[in-house]
Amino acid sequence: MGYYVGVIDFNPNAVGVSYADVFFNVSTIDIEGVTETAKQFQPDGIVTLATDMPMRAIASATKALGLPGISMETAIRATDKGEMIKAFAAHSVPSPWYFIVENEEKLASIQKKITYPCIMKPLDNSGSRGVMLIERAEKLAESFAYSVAQSRGAGVIVEEYMQGSEVSVEIMVIGGESHILTITDKLTTGAPHFVEMGHSQPSRFDEKTKEAICEVARGAVKAIGLENGPAHAEIMVTKEGPKMVEIGARMGGDCITTHLVPLSTGIDMIGATILLACGKVPDVAPKTAKGAAIRYFTTDSGVLESISGAEAAAAIPGVQEITFVKEPGEAVGDIGSSTDRVGFVIAQGETAEEAIGICEKAIDMVTITIK
Repeated sequence: MGYYVGVIDFNPNAVGVSYADVFFNVSTIDIEGVTETAKQFQPDGIVTLATDMPMRAIASATKALGLPGISMETAIRATDKGEMIKAFAAHSVPSPWYFIVENEEKLASIQKKITYPCIMKPLDNSGSRGVMLIERAEKLAESFAYSVAQSRGAGVIVEEYMQGSEVSVEIMVIGGESHILTITDKLTTGAPHFVEMGHSQPSRFDEKTKEAICEVARGAVKAIGLENGPAHAEIMVTKEGPKMVEIGARMGGDCITTHLVPLSTGIDMIGATILLACGKVPDVAPKTAKGAAIRYFTTDSGVLESISGAEAAAAIPGVQEITFVKEPGEAVGDIGSSTDRVGFVIAQGETAEEAIGICEKAIDMVTITIK
């Protein structure tokens, strides 16, 4: 795109550093540090792609420099699950019942109001970290200890256990208008941690259900006050209809928006996000209609000894990428969060079902040995 790129990260060995024209060793959650660095660099736009952590720093920096961006109020609603769900309720966006719990005293005060099963998760974390399904009252205190340990101090949220099929909606918001790029079907581990193990596009749901999903997603965008930028809305399709899980004022992770959206729609969501951050209006019209999918490699807990068959799997027609995030000698554990996954395969097909089948064929060809 021809831009001169500055990268900020606490880790000087972060993957993106080698691609940067200039690197600043500053934490992305250091609001003052990011703002001062932005003043020094004087960018035309500031973006993060698929993580919530830097959102408040970006809101501060864009305001200080007079650049397009989200407000601090929107950044808070998009990164604090308590403020988020309160915004949903205030704007009548379908969502679960909830209690915000900052400490053990608050937990004790709401015990008799909770119905089971329910979900508990940290107010300020992501990637399924600290998420628990609680099936009975006797597990409440134990679950609180687990979940609050994954919070950076804000506490947890206890909410209705919504049963159904989870999807996400990939959105570009331009001038307050939500442009729905696609709906993503999700595959998770289920209880107790609900770690995402796969995604596919386009959604298998019928048109009436998809429109209901999109209506809820648009309502969530308005509820958090997002006027410009990408959004990733996670929704549970229940027997009562679609209900919000949560929304991010950024691109979806897990390769959903960086890889699957371009493969299934032809839309360059990264490019669109950069253009919008620089005050330009991107083209977000679909260019193609294909199927795309990602599936994750998992294994038993232990020490990773070897991975074989990946080259043959990569040669399967339709496979776009196979990547492993764990190396031989590393410890691997049971799937408790997205960081426990071993790797992934991405495929494109004429339909979502075909792309899923290609991923599954590739996974079957790979042998992961644990000792």
